[in-house]
Amino acid sequence: MITPTNVLEQPIDEIVALKAEKDKLLSKIDYLNGQLAWFQRQLFGQRSEKIIGPIGSEEQLFLLGLDNLPKEDIVDAKIIPEHTRKKYKKDSDKLSFPENLPIERIILDLSEEEKFCAETGKALLKIGEDVHQKLAHRPGSYYIKEIVRPKYAAPRNNEEGVIAAALPDSLLQKCKADESFLAEILVKKFADHLPLYRQSEILSREGIGLSRQLLSKWVIRCGIALKPLYNEMSRQVLSSNNVFADEVPVDMLKPGKGKVQQAYMWVLVGGKEANPAYRVYNFRTDRCHKNAEELLKGYHGILHSDKYGAYEKMACQKQFIWCPCWAHIRRKFVEAESGDLNFRNKVLRKIKYLFMFERVAWNRSEEWRLKIRQEKEIPIIDELIDLVKSMLITGDALPRSKFKEALGYFYSLIPYLKNYTQHAYARMDNNVAERAVRPLAIGRKNWLFLGNEEGGDAAAVILSLVQTCRSLKINPREYLEDVMCRIMSHNFQKLDELLPDKWIKKNSSN
Repeated sequence: MITPTNVLEQPIDEIVALKAEKDKLLSKIDYLNGQLAWFQRQLFGQRSEKIIGPIGSEEQLFLLGLDNLPKEDIVDAKIIPEHTRKKYKKDSDKLSFPENLPIERIILDLSEEEKFCAETGKALLKIGEDVHQKLAHRPGSYYIKEIVRPKYAAPRNNEEGVIAAALPDSLLQKCKADESFLAEILVKKFADHLPLYRQSEILSREGIGLSRQLLSKWVIRCGIALKPLYNEMSRQVLSSNNVFADEVPVDMLKPGKGKVQQAYMWVLVGGKEANPAYRVYNFRTDRCHKNAEELLKGYHGILHSDKYGAYEKMACQKQFIWCPCWAHIRRKFVEAESGDLNFRNKVLRKIKYLFMFERVAWNRSEEWRLKIRQEKEIPIIDELIDLVKSMLITGDALPRSKFKEALGYFYSLIPYLKNYTQHAYARMDNNVAERAVRPLAIGRKNWLFLGNEEGGDAAAVILSLVQTCRSLKINPREYLEDVMCRIMSHNFQKLDELLPDKWIKKNSSN
């Protein structure tokens, strides 16, 4: 039995070793308690419902629905020496549709003046018609848009040849799909998160034969054709001098291997409004620092982001004014459920006061907003800095705990915590960008992966236009259909007129 007298009689080295072992065990217990609290929050917190059976149960040995998989239709068998390989019918790249689909005829004829020969003055002879059929869509139904162009020949004048009215501008030349149909496909994919293979199945139930491969080609070609609008939007986001940045992982299919690799979709949101509308997505195959440096090359305004190393590095180099996200700081302390709970609650309460003052400030003018921040918020930030510094100096936080991680996270951001208070249009959080990546987090659960890097670039272009429309409360299908019909002949110097915010102003005035 160890008594106070026995302890005093023990060698100093043994006492020090016991104390070190005790501290080590306490640190491990605190770390494990933090991990347990995190797992409990994942299972029982405010998340989607999950059914988790006991480990090793019989249900885990069988996967329902895999016992009666449908067999694919075998077209024929190709005999190869030493073995027989099954050959399957591939999806066709041709578009087919039922014969009873409604047809809407549009006749593009020459004007009355053009129907007479300029040299002889005689009337041109109608020798036939050029007929172009395109699969079109209007809300609730599909139909065939049939463009009829009467053809004329000048009598006794073979040099002029056949004369007909010009075809209307088309986003994809020689494409059997009308812009209305293409817009519907893009919106279902990038706004409603409906994968192309499901769209192909839905169309097949309507009697329209359209393979996923052909849909994929059309999506990529649309992304390439709309790239000038995307570039103009990117330029305007960076010129706003108030940018919110975030990135989210997406899967991309590895070429020729049938496996997926992790890629990333960056998003930049720009503007000086409380909730800026422009959302620009950028696809990259990894999360290297060079990607962030390329996206923000030449940018010297205000950047809101989380504590990603690339942003912190550029902020240290004074490339831009960095406003780190206070919502991320708050999250770190919320997750620190072990440690000094009284201190943690005190910090969270003060951060709550900051957000309360911000809500009031954004309902006032810019002058009042700055005044509220200077008089009310800066003193609270100074109190938080003193609290965290004193806690780190006393050393009461265990090294591997979530609590120590939250303290270190806060301390490393001290030089930048007040930056948002100096600019009226800056925000104390990065929630604008967080909301912009949310559709991607939902969408990737449905379409699972991107086919290749070209598909990722096309997805970034179309996502930027569709999600910007949604933030402006614009019907993205109407916008895309109109813009795709006009962009090929629009004045390149006035390309900004086709951006969603300018487009809605012009259409509402008409």
